[in-house]
Amino acid sequence: MNTSINVPVIAELAARGETPEYLFWVGCAGAFDERYQKVTRAFVRLLHHAGVSYAVLGTEETCTGDPARRAGNEMLFQMQALTIIETLKAYNVKKIITCCPHCFNIFKNEYSDLGGHYEVTHHSQFLKKLVDEGKLKADPAIFNDKTIVFHDPCYLGRGNGEYESPRAVIASLKAKTIEMPRNKSKALCCGAGGAQMFKEAEPGTKEVNTERTEEALATGASIVATACPFCMTMLTDGIKFRDKQEEVKNYDIAELLVMAIGL
Repeated sequence: MNTSINVPVIAELAARGETPEYLFWVGCAGAFDERYQKVTRAFVRLLHHAGVSYAVLGTEETCTGDPARRAGNEMLFQMQALTIIETLKAYNVKKIITCCPHCFNIFKNEYSDLGGHYEVTHHSQFLKKLVDEGKLKADPAIFNDKTIVFHDPCYLGRGNGEYESPRAVIASLKAKTIEMPRNKSKALCCGAGGAQMFKEAEPGTKEVNTERTEEALATGASIVATACPFCMTMLTDGIKFRDKQEEVKNYDIAELLVMAIGL
């Protein structure tokens, strides 16, 4: 990751009369969270490497309103959603890619109630497509001595039935893979969903992210792979809480692909 990449902004393309095939929705975490910014950069490198026609909204992007709706503030959600729908309409956006399962879910399943109809793809699905097409080829030597365990994000898995795409991307790395006892439709939440990320913990004996991290650590994997900014934050915190950050790393699937390709 030594060279800089010029990320196309949709307003600048529109001014030249150009329309990208995809809008890459960066999301709040991808834009503002220092750790998840690395995932955004990794995914952008993959898009450029594969020659994908895309652009971002840049300063015109705002929150989808998902946290507001999950926390019960329906009015704020609708205000945010309707504003975004008008912006996307102005740029004739038809296809959206996003790394965040929460953004993916709300665009795919809930914006249509307010008039926003899009073809929405999670980055795990898009990366699988690019791998299948031969546009992203991992060096099998990079991770062949590593063991990877994947944590299913709730809004990607149970929420939208997508379990195979992230696993297919990981399989392309040719690493050893292992599953936690609770996986796919039976997977345990990282502890952040439903706006839990933004509130104090409720009474109990253990944090949810600690429970899930302990399951991941028990597999003996050296890499915990995720595909959601919420999950990354919670599991990274869990790894630190158990003081395992030297032995076990938490990476997004996009970061793993970038490393395997050597971008």
